Amino acid sequence: MQGKKLKRFAAIKTFDNVYEYPENMQDKWSTHFNNDHPIILELACGKGEYSVNMALAFPDKNFIGVDVKGNRMFIGAKRALAENISNVAFLRIRIEQILQYFNPHSISEIWITFPDPFLREGKAKNRLTHHKFLALYQQLLKPNGIIHLKTDSVELYEFTQEMVAHHTCEVIQNIGDVYKNGTPAFPLNIQTFYEGMHLKDNRTIRYISFRLPQTKIEIPPKKKLNEEEASL
Repeated sequence: MQGKKLKRFAAIKTFDNVYEYPENMQDKWSTHFNNDHPIILELACGKGEYSVNMALAFPDKNFIGVDVKGNRMFIGAKRALAENISNVAFLRIRIEQILQYFNPHSISEIWITFPDPFLREGKAKNRLTHHKFLALYQQLLKPNGIIHLKTDSVELYEFTQEMVAHHTCEVIQNIGDVYKNGTPAFPLNIQTFYEGMHLKDNRTIRYISFRLPQTKIEIPPKKKLNEEEASL
């Protein structure tokens, strides 16, 4: 297994649709895609199922899968190259560093697909819908940009609803059971590798989309965050 991972890490270094911790990338995305179409990010993209499938469906938009796990990213990047899908790329970085790789207010939408829910209360600050990440996204997103979360974790889903309420975000859609009435419409019908596993285990898949407020998101002091008090 370790040998397979090493081969994949070596392979993506040769892929022209994968960037690993690139320098001075903020102004180069239009050059990579050879257009100025809207950019949509998939954070914690894993194998890039959403990035690749939405790129196929929306040729007038550009998609970038972001993750630190290059061995998983390899799957989506290889498929995109094999099928000549030119409006999708992959960025291997830590998401905490994302402001280094995009210009302010240059992103149209953000998809967060089955991220690690970090269930331990002391790790709440690592959840991708935590205050600190929402503050980052606010700097990235264009006005009226949309954030989408799809997860099997009821804890992360409820936590996200708390964050949305705390910051008075505009909820666009909130679905407590994506598959309750059968297969959902595109793009919610796209299944990630892990989503397929969760469905086999009869887990409920949840989804929420929202817009951030126009006022600046403030990160509350640590002592006021209930989810972090356990780590004091």
